[in-house]
Amino acid sequence: MFTAAANQSRYCRWHGQPEQILMRASGPQAEQAAALYLARHGLQLVEKNYRCRFGEIDLIMRAGATLVFVEVRSRRSRAFGGAAASIDMRKQHKLIAAAQHYLGQLGKPPPCRFDALLFDGDEIEWIPNAFGA
Repeated sequence: MFTAAANQSRYCRWHGQPEQILMRASGPQAEQAAALYLARHGLQLVEKNYRCRFGEIDLIMRAGATLVFVEVRSRRSRAFGGAAASIDMRKQHKLIAAAQHYLGQLGKPPPCRFDALLFDGDEIEWIPNAFGA
């Protein structure tokens, strides 16, 4: 699963949106909510839904000089491991390969990291450095 230390997680209840909207959020809605959430926490959106032959990266954000590849997952509850359990090693490898493809298009790749933004019911968990390459 994730290699991030538990104290790096930013966990909160969603504020500013009705609970019903968040609980129904999936796919593009969850990605839009994630982009807004991260923007409120100081990250800047670079690209959404980057696709290549290796896979898709939901959000590419910038935190200062660091490029942040974000995987967004949404589940109605934490049953069966919740959203975090759905980012298995296979998915992590696909994200890393897609990120390497993206970075290969840049002249000089900046420092980067992989974050996860998880929606479990009406709760959001942001895990910076969720896994490494």
